[in-house]
Amino acid sequence: MKKNLLAVLLVLVVTSLLFFSGCQTGSGAEKPKSFELKLVETSDVHGAIFPYDFINDRESKTSLAQILTYVDGLRAVPEQEVILLDNGDRLQGQPIVYYYNFEETQKPHIQPQVMNYMGYDAASVGNHDIEAGHPVYDKNVKEANFPWLAANAVHADTGEQYFEPYKVIYRNGAKIVVLGMITPGIPSWLPEEIWTGIRFEDMVETAKKWVPIIQEKENPDLLIGLFHSGVDYTYGGGSKDAPLNKNASALVAEFVPSFDVIFTGHDHKDTNMTVTDPDGNDVLIIGALNAARSVAVASVSFTYNEESKSFSKSISGETVMIEGIPADKAFLAEFQDAYDAVKEYVAKPIGNFTKTISTKEAMFGDSAFVDLIHRIQLEISGADISFAAPLSFNATINAGDVYVRDMFNLYKYENLLYTMELTGQEVKDFLEYSYNGWMNTMKNADDNLLNFKRDDAGKLIWNDRYNSYDLAVRYYNYDSAAGIDYTVDVSKPVGEKINISGFTDGRSFSLDKTYLVAINSYRGAGGGGHLTKGAGLSKEEIRNRLKSSTIKDLRYYLMKWIEAKGTVEPAAIGNWSLEPSAWTTGAAEKDFGLIYP
Repeated sequence: MKKNLLAVLLVLVVTSLLFFSGCQTGSGAEKPKSFELKLVETSDVHGAIFPYDFINDRESKTSLAQILTYVDGLRAVPEQEVILLDNGDRLQGQPIVYYYNFEETQKPHIQPQVMNYMGYDAASVGNHDIEAGHPVYDKNVKEANFPWLAANAVHADTGEQYFEPYKVIYRNGAKIVVLGMITPGIPSWLPEEIWTGIRFEDMVETAKKWVPIIQEKENPDLLIGLFHSGVDYTYGGGSKDAPLNKNASALVAEFVPSFDVIFTGHDHKDTNMTVTDPDGNDVLIIGALNAARSVAVASVSFTYNEESKSFSKSISGETVMIEGIPADKAFLAEFQDAYDAVKEYVAKPIGNFTKTISTKEAMFGDSAFVDLIHRIQLEISGADISFAAPLSFNATINAGDVYVRDMFNLYKYENLLYTMELTGQEVKDFLEYSYNGWMNTMKNADDNLLNFKRDDAGKLIWNDRYNSYDLAVRYYNYDSAAGIDYTVDVSKPVGEKINISGFTDGRSFSLDKTYLVAINSYRGAGGGGHLTKGAGLSKEEIRNRLKSSTIKDLRYYLMKWIEAKGTVEPAAIGNWSLEPSAWTTGAAEKDFGLIYP
């Protein structure tokens, strides 16, 4: 009996040793050897899961289904390892993620299902992932087989990590560490109820904290930054020294040593550059385009030296366009049910428009497109004044039947609707700021109407991404107002452009009185600077002015409003105009050809 018991114990011990040995083999205990590693990054996918555009009911040219084909091709190469990373903004964009965010909430979410299937190793957190709200992103974290990384997102009360800070990955005996961070601009863009309990810290300072910890604890052979943040630290008036810079990826490389590769995101740019770190070493900075249009690939050649028992490495980078790569057939079959469910969802008719509306008109004056949003915001909020902007550069909703899919063109983002109190003077200053960024201060009829970005020689700057000339301020910051009648004199300097004559319903308007204003949560949190730089309010004062907020996103209420109306006759309200019209009419026609060639 004792012999049998000893035999059983011996078997258990041997089995345990074999088990743990196997675990270590998968965790870096394999014999080190020279090999090729491909680090593949997707970023700002924004729901481009299938090669199909659910918003416009047509095939699309890029998708995660196609990226899987590319990645599996890399995985099939002998003696080559692959690490697949995502750099945030997965939970907003196409209706398929909206459907699983807010409509079909009982089933597993499509995004982690897809990424688990594709074999992602790690992912950072994007601002539009936070925008979906705690119930959505907390659920995604639980359902993902890979960590969500954001070292600079911490519990507001304890300072402990809300998401994991970094991930250790082993390949052929090499130890790779991925440190993730999110752009810290969340409090400037999103309402606090969406990110309650989280504090977003400076990226450079966070890297200075975590890199020494990683170096001491992990001693990695390769250190990767996975940052949902762009490279242009001057964007929006930022500077190198200002805290909480929203596009600090290159700054981290410049100020914090030891990174080998930093993947960027958030800015939707094709990035491939080199930055020198404080120790004089080159850091590859690379990022993919949005909507699965490209992947960023860092190629690392690991050479193992038996004498020094260490790896040397050489690194190069490229971005690979996805258009033309076929979709993975097994992927499409695996997620066919989700595809069918969302296609049926977006095809539901909700009303009828008597005329076609387009955001192209909204760039140059009062428009039926933006005024439809104004009308709905005023009606459902009961506010005196509405602020709204065109949220898409080139969106059209055709006359006739209107479907759920059209709501994603009418309103691009998952903003809430706020009501807040502003004085008449603050309303005027808000508009002065908006139109000063939107419109050029014209000197004569030959000037541009729109405020274009210019180079040092004063020439307009062409943007290949948008196939048009760059605007100095993004169109989603072109806020107009409804509820009041006013003119905009583009020949006058800022502070003298706006003349408010009164309320559209005949009431008098006073700079000294306080009014209730309907405004989306992005703007109402300070996004774009209209309330801070324009109206001169502090972040604390902005919060004090907030009177109410919708529970659901504004798109939901727009949809319900159209359903209740049945037939909608979109029309410009006609409550504001540009002066002098002898200048602006011809300038608008000229500028139209520049931004919509």
